[in-house]
Amino acid sequence: MTSPHPAPRFPRAARTSLAWAAAALLLAAASLTGCGQESAPSHAAAVTEFNENGVTVRLSVADWTSDAGTLVATFTPDEAGFHLYSTALPAEGVEGVGRPTEVRPVGSVATAGEMTVDKPVKSITVPGVRAALPVYPDGPVTVTLPIRATAPGEAKVLIGYASCSSTEGCTIPVADRAVSLRTGEHGLAFGTS
Repeated sequence: MTSPHPAPRFPRAARTSLAWAAAALLLAAASLTGCGQESAPSHAAAVTEFNENGVTVRLSVADWTSDAGTLVATFTPDEAGFHLYSTALPAEGVEGVGRPTEVRPVGSVATAGEMTVDKPVKSITVPGVRAALPVYPDGPVTVTLPIRATAPGEAKVLIGYASCSSTEGCTIPVADRAVSLRTGEHGLAFGTS
């Protein structure tokens, strides 16, 4: 049996547009059905930043759950061609030259694992120093450190670094620059240092 009136047909472009519109409506409806459901409390990410002696340091805490997370410190030299020293450099440097890149929690926050760095270490030589110096490639370096809260209260992250350029020399080293942290029942937050 043939229909006296054939069904109207939309052009292909119109059919595609209708399919996308229908999919968008389904997604919108699905997102509305979850409005009345309880969700786990979400805490804003803890972030702070400072600039001292030619380097901007950005600190954040990732994946903070209950009483543990990962401290992330990104050290960015202000000028191109500057590098930071390795975290493995001795505190006194090599023959008095250099300052290790350091991220060290104290107080109510403790280290909970091994520190990692996103850049490889390379060795350079500088005039007047017999031994090679371990440094990171020029530019930003990110250090990550698992941490945990040992109790609610005040803590600090002590930051140390020095940046140098093979043509411009070095900036004044930063040692034990304190950044305040607070831990409590609502998570972790940076304070003023």
